[in-house]
Amino acid sequence: MQEIIDAHAHLSERSDDALNRFARKNGLRYTLDELLGTMRRYKIVRGLLLSPPLQGGAPLPNDKVIKLCIRSGGMLAPVITVEPSAKEVKAAVKLAEENRRVVKAFKVRLGYVKASATSPVFDRLYDYAESERLPVLFHTGDTAFSTGDLARSHPLNLDGLANKREELTIILCHFGNPWFEDVAELIYKHPNVYADISGLITGGAYAEKYAGWLAKKISEAVYFAASADKVIFGTDYPVTKHSETLALVRKLEVDERDKEKILWRNANRVFGL
Repeated sequence: MQEIIDAHAHLSERSDDALNRFARKNGLRYTLDELLGTMRRYKIVRGLLLSPPLQGGAPLPNDKVIKLCIRSGGMLAPVITVEPSAKEVKAAVKLAEENRRVVKAFKVRLGYVKASATSPVFDRLYDYAESERLPVLFHTGDTAFSTGDLARSHPLNLDGLANKREELTIILCHFGNPWFEDVAELIYKHPNVYADISGLITGGAYAEKYAGWLAKKISEAVYFAASADKVIFGTDYPVTKHSETLALVRKLEVDERDKEKILWRNANRVFGL
């Protein structure tokens, strides 16, 4: 493997970051220096940085994400988080226009916000994303907090959007965990739908067996889709450590060429890195 791209990481360096509890659990300092150092150690040449949730539920402001990316010296590129209101959508599109050369995608926090993927409030966002060929990432599956809405974060909710918006590149974050088979169907059915493997490993008494179960589910999804062209590497740092997600890829029962696609080729193509 010559290079790796992490298409899903978080950072804020703020004490009110709601992901600090995951960082402590994983023994991480959760700083920019640590993130960049870890990336260099594992030969991760580029990363996409997403807003973490702050205490109270709001995401880190997008301009702060862009500033962290600037400090990274080009190793990190920003993903703009878009909340479901006309004002927030307008602001997100404006920020993307002002930073056209550096913004690589948008993110919608399904399950954390009171809106569905097909809500008309996002129409302007999708129009812009299509025109600029920018992917939109959607949180899918399990939520980090018990107050999350699984009815809205179920991956099959994206089927209608993919049907309606065939030119919109859709990324299902966290492979829709635990609905891996549903995601397998979506990436098989829709040419414009992809899935990342971020944030799947969170420890526990059966961590090793769970990692094996995950590898089996993702491998089976690749078999079902008849290709690994739609699977993208991401860590969800600090929720999951880089070493754990890389170990998960090594466990996949696919050939080395497909692992290479997962680790960097797919993200390089989809995000224009």
